[in-house]
Amino acid sequence: PRSQGCASAPSVPLQYGLYSSFMGCFVYCFLGTAKDVTLGPTAIMSLLVSSYAFHEPVYAVLLAFLSGCIQLAMGLLHLGFLLDFISCPVIKGFTSAASITISFNQIKNILGLQGIPRQFFLQVYETLRRIGETRAGDAVLGLTCLAALAGLRAMKSRLPQAAPAEPLAVRISYLIVWISATARNALVVLFAGLVAYSFQVMGSQPFRLTGSIPQGLPALRPPPFSLAAPNGTIPFQSMVQDMGVGLAVVPLMGLLETIAIAKAFASQNGYRIDPDQELLALGVANVLGSFVSSYPTTGSFGRTAVNAQSGVCTPAGGLVTGALVLLSLAYLTSLFYYIPKAALAAVIISAVVPMFDAAIFRTLWRVKRLDLVPLCVTFLLCFWEVQYGIVAGVLLSGILLLYSIARPPIKVSEGAVLLVQPGSSLHFPAVEHLRDSVCSRALGASPPRSVILDCCHISSIDYTVVVGLAELQQELHSHGLSLAFCGLKDPVLQVLLSADLEGFQHFPSWEEAEQCRGAELGGSRAEPFTSTAEST
Repeated sequence: PRSQGCASAPSVPLQYGLYSSFMGCFVYCFLGTAKDVTLGPTAIMSLLVSSYAFHEPVYAVLLAFLSGCIQLAMGLLHLGFLLDFISCPVIKGFTSAASITISFNQIKNILGLQGIPRQFFLQVYETLRRIGETRAGDAVLGLTCLAALAGLRAMKSRLPQAAPAEPLAVRISYLIVWISATARNALVVLFAGLVAYSFQVMGSQPFRLTGSIPQGLPALRPPPFSLAAPNGTIPFQSMVQDMGVGLAVVPLMGLLETIAIAKAFASQNGYRIDPDQELLALGVANVLGSFVSSYPTTGSFGRTAVNAQSGVCTPAGGLVTGALVLLSLAYLTSLFYYIPKAALAAVIISAVVPMFDAAIFRTLWRVKRLDLVPLCVTFLLCFWEVQYGIVAGVLLSGILLLYSIARPPIKVSEGAVLLVQPGSSLHFPAVEHLRDSVCSRALGASPPRSVILDCCHISSIDYTVVVGLAELQQELHSHGLSLAFCGLKDPVLQVLLSADLEGFQHFPSWEEAEQCRGAELGGSRAEPFTSTAEST
């Protein structure tokens, strides 16, 4: 039923949502690296597809094939490292906002309301405006299911382990309680379906039901590379041109959504994922899915949360999920008619609410307040559009990362000569900052002083840095001062020697460099360093 709902977003026939729900489960079982992640149609991806498929299933299926090819190529080229730039604050902002938006998206089903917009702020407005139209039956059933799910989850977390020495009756009771708590989602939906069926038999129906779902398996065939139109055939090239920027937006947003979800659940459950393998899994799933009339799929936050809350331990859970979807398509769709929408909404809300992490705001305030910026930007923009929130958070995290590279900490110790010690490797954005710091301190001193550059923390430099150091050396030399290097690591020393800098001087340690500079100034040893300053 959730897949059917997702299919309504791109305005394709509802069965295409079901066709998109099983291939990803099978593929991820063999290629995925996160035990909880489930691939399938999502509300976010469905909304993106609606912008580029023009309400035509042929365009949607072809978009799945082309997106899968792009994702597969990225995985084979080992470009997964690019997704490592999604920082923890961005992931936390995304998951916290997604838990709120997905939960509120289900409130309309809990209250039995219809015609509520999909956009979050419009949802809030319309739901509050029409709260007087709440259907009592749906509200009572939805709240009852929420309470049952919360109680069963609490029961499982507090259930003591049954010792082997316990009586058989105690161990059987423990097993029954454990199974009931673990399978709480299925039990609640089954109970709600039986209640709805009982009312139907009695001739009244106080709940909004899932309704009829088309039955039958999809045909196995290649994705369409042309479209028959009333005025002729639209060729492949024209279809690609029509989809335009969607060929970049859809696969990239699919990757971001999948990796963000995988990282979120991996960090929460203490395991790691392989981004390249995730790319391969998603690409293969979309390519093969296009052969069974699937539109683009990605990691599903709601399904993954349900998966995790149900106690799935390995990606092999996808085999069960996929098999049940196929079985349902072939034989069981008529039974889903009686599932109340309020019960499904309760399952989804119960699954995503624990993903809201209120403590992360307080933690970042204590640890590093600057990380609150990408967290809050991602969190707030995700209420507008999830893809905008993720992209903005990643860009902002990248800017903060680049700023730290462009402005490394520089420690300056004063004595007869200046000892300048950069706190990290030097790259081209930082060279002007280094030159300004050195020149302002060396030439501003009374009298002006020569400089020793302690490179013990520098493991790599680039050509722009070499040019900047040469210009710094020339500027100091024009004022009768010199620049010496100490503590150079072998890779950095080889680069500087290869550059053939005029007047290049290197000493193994700053003590030897200090002695040499002091001798040039007329003494056997320079004055000790008397003060320290930090330039950032």
